Amino acid sequence: MNTTEDKLRERIKELTCLYEVTSIIVNCDYSQLELSLQAIAHCLKGAVQYETESYVKITTNNYVLEDGSFKESLCCIKSNIKVFNEVSGTILIGYPSDKFSEDDFLDEEKKLLENVCLEIGNLIERKQIRDNEAYIKKQMERTDRLNILGEITAGIAHELNTPLTNILGFTELLEDEIKDKKQLSDLGRIKESAIFSREIVKKLMFFACEVPQQMQKVTLKPIVDNVLNLLKPSFKNKNIQSIFDIESPDLQIRADEIQITQVLFNIIMNAIYASPEHSKVEISIKKLKGNIQVKIIDEGSGIASTIEDKVYEPFFTTKPTGDGSGLGLSVVHGIISSHKGTIKHSKNSPKGTIFTINFPEN
Repeated sequence: MNTTEDKLRERIKELTCLYEVTSIIVNCDYSQLELSLQAIAHCLKGAVQYETESYVKITTNNYVLEDGSFKESLCCIKSNIKVFNEVSGTILIGYPSDKFSEDDFLDEEKKLLENVCLEIGNLIERKQIRDNEAYIKKQMERTDRLNILGEITAGIAHELNTPLTNILGFTELLEDEIKDKKQLSDLGRIKESAIFSREIVKKLMFFACEVPQQMQKVTLKPIVDNVLNLLKPSFKNKNIQSIFDIESPDLQIRADEIQITQVLFNIIMNAIYASPEHSKVEISIKKLKGNIQVKIIDEGSGIASTIEDKVYEPFFTTKPTGDGSGLGLSVVHGIISSHKGTIKHSKNSPKGTIFTINFPEN
């Protein structure tokens, strides 16, 4: 660069670039950060002396953006992008090494590169702060909803307990007085329905933290048999076959029987919902490395990779509005954790989902 005019021209290019970069950042839509970084790369390419020969590459933790033709051998300058004082990316500007050397980069261009890295770092910091605030707000809203729902649920459960107790009591009195077999059979159905409803109330009260855990040795086979019996109409409606395989009918875990029933009921119910007609749902239980392992396998559409991390979150559901509250798997996860167990899901072959639950044997 020989003349004052050349130096002035380059200085104007650098200042123009910095102004454009600042404008891009000020008007940046955080949801389209990649487009903003691409525009910044294009600005940098136009700010160096040999624009047509230059190559710019911006690398961050989430993106890699390029402008210009990449050459196998480059002479380049590079600067780090720092986010909260930690390196989280770089910007590289290069020329073909067979035509240029590092001496062809101006000191002003190096300073420009450092300034742009600083601006991008600040932009990413602001985005992360905004994302964290949005996440915390969402978590607080969920907590509020859960607290409100817990209070409502507790109230409903207490209100239902009294009439259900009356129904059971009067049904038993009628059973002592009535001799007609058909009427006795009908009373038996009423009694069974009332008992089933009372168990649902217990589950509601558990969700509202109104019922303490009653940990004891429980045998798993009768629990699964009971759940499958309760869900028999659901299996029948979709012509789905249920297959239950247990290593030994005596397998036991230390657990709260009502809560384990709730866990199995929710997961099997979800499996039925997800499964197509004329398919099957399998439940298998066995000992494995000091654990009792329960597997529930369906042949449904599976869980998309985009939502795998969300399935245990409160209020998250893939069901249409009105078909589910999004509390099922969240409650399931909480119960299993309180039993010192684990739950995970994986893909079934050729399609469907496998839920694997491990409970400590002792």
